[in-house]
Amino acid sequence: MAFNGTWKVDRNENYEKFMEALGVGMMKRKLGAHDNLKITIQQNGDKFNVKEVSNFRNIEIEFTLGVNFDYSLADGTELSGAWTLEGNKLVAAFTRKDNGKVLKATREIVGDELVQTYVYEGVESKRFFKRG
Repeated sequence: MAFNGTWKVDRNENYEKFMEALGVGMMKRKLGAHDNLKITIQQNGDKFNVKEVSNFRNIEIEFTLGVNFDYSLADGTELSGAWTLEGNKLVAAFTRKDNGKVLKATREIVGDELVQTYVYEGVESKRFFKRG
């Protein structure tokens, strides 16, 4: 339940390089680095409801831990995968539908921040969110 709440992006590490590895064009990378993403997470047992609001899109995702679901990135990249809980971390592996490559993601609370880590093709990026 520690994930519950509204989180606003505060800063990024290596996010543009990560988007470049995904194949996101330069203009979208520049815009994506300043998307003002706000995530609202509600956990009820092993079910999650996540609302993502940014300069580009507003979406709502519902998932159950360990159950595959489809998801699309802001640039339209289609993925399929599942989140699991490992200790206090949400861990996911999503497979791209267009090329079969895997995007790994984690969400964890570190101090008073929500830290999202992404790894794709050996490129790691982190996004740090503050409650708000």
